[in-house]
Amino acid sequence: MNGLGRIAAAVACAAAALAVPNLAYAKTAPSCPLPTFGPGSTYHTAIHPSDFSANVTNRWFPLRPGTTYLYTGMKDGKKALDVFQVSLATKKIDGVVTRVVNDRLFLDNALEERTTDYYAQDRCGNVWYFGEDTATLDRNGKVTDRSGSFHAGVNGAQAGVYMQARPQLGRWFRQEWYRGQAEDRYRALSTSSSVTVRYGSFRHVLRTEERTNLEPGVVDNKYYVRGLGVVKELAVRGDTEVLQLTDVFR
Repeated sequence: MNGLGRIAAAVACAAAALAVPNLAYAKTAPSCPLPTFGPGSTYHTAIHPSDFSANVTNRWFPLRPGTTYLYTGMKDGKKALDVFQVSLATKKIDGVVTRVVNDRLFLDNALEERTTDYYAQDRCGNVWYFGEDTATLDRNGKVTDRSGSFHAGVNGAQAGVYMQARPQLGRWFRQEWYRGQAEDRYRALSTSSSVTVRYGSFRHVLRTEERTNLEPGVVDNKYYVRGLGVVKELAVRGDTEVLQLTDVFR
């Protein structure tokens, strides 16, 4: 084959390659239907354990094992310190392997609340909340209350969507469901907010609204930064409460 022939053949091959779709890229994105909010009595989540992972990499709420977040502020008229630690441990809840997160709230330097949370991420990048074990303590460290604790799949409790991979503004989600014990819900309000906390100043921040039927007079806003997570929590209705990110240890 002479030089012109080789060039013509190369052009023909290139044209053929363009005409045939690349099957590796032709695959559609995974489908992860999220539950309709609905009244509590009709709320239902279809959980398929193989669709979930304990490795939470959602850009708005990443849970990197070994990371500890420190938040400071005020709650119930007292100085507050919240220690949010993403552990190396996992726990199976409703057949799903979840990431274990330890959350400790100190008021006026005394441990007030001890909570262990369980999160998992679906194959589309949405973060789900599968339960919590929570305990309120008195000044002597004695447990006085465990209300709010639940595990998805036990006694009618169900997992909820904690954070979408791509937040849809205005859409309500149940973050948890256990009638009379765990009924938090949230919606995204903006992805263009700005916020300044002790850890730094940020733009293009996700701002959410959280409510619960168990405390109808309380409305909270949370602020999330890409690649970091929650940087501020603020009660906009109800008792005065504010927590802001002060430091991160990895």
